[in-house]
Amino acid sequence: MLEIINLNKSFKKGDYTLNVLQNFDMTVESGERVAIVGPSGAGKSTLLQIIGGLDSPDNGAVLFDGENVFEKKGKQLDKYRNSLVGFVFQFHYLLEDFTALENVMMQALIAGDNRAEAEKGAMALLTKVGLADRATHFPTELSGGEQQRASIARALMNRPKMVLADEPTGSLDRKNSEEVLSMFDLMKEEGITVLIVTHDEEIASTCDRKIVMEKS
Repeated sequence: MLEIINLNKSFKKGDYTLNVLQNFDMTVESGERVAIVGPSGAGKSTLLQIIGGLDSPDNGAVLFDGENVFEKKGKQLDKYRNSLVGFVFQFHYLLEDFTALENVMMQALIAGDNRAEAEKGAMALLTKVGLADRATHFPTELSGGEQQRASIARALMNRPKMVLADEPTGSLDRKNSEEVLSMFDLMKEEGITVLIVTHDEEIASTCDRKIVMEKS
């Protein structure tokens, strides 16, 4: 379970303080798929970054399975970011000098897995997302939809309990968007909690529920 309690986040711009999140509360059950919607500037992406441990709040708590993320330090926080949480962004951020297979298995290698096991796991995931025949291709040789599916396989490499997706179909056409959305169905089948930031109401409608954020 994910619990957000009285979360506040602001940014300083000279003498001006921009309050992005104010006293924000949210609870997400394990295995739930939740859409986070709202206007630009409402703090949706900032919220995901805080939940994922990539940014810290001014105050408040992020509890994942009962543990406060921001009480974790060093290796504990690294484990949370690299193993318990997977990230999918609008742009794939695949490393262009590495094949799809190498990009996916890199997550496991960073976590300390041996190369043979990492390659086996990465290949299984690429097969699951329909890219087995594209495993040795470089990102520039993949279509936009294939690139995003490879990034989803990468997000799943370390068997996360939660996936955070920030506009995962924002740069894709409708056909490729549908292919990517089918990957989130696989996550739900495996009991992975998924939070999706989106401006697309059709995508939001595929989720268990929708949380609407407003500008502070």
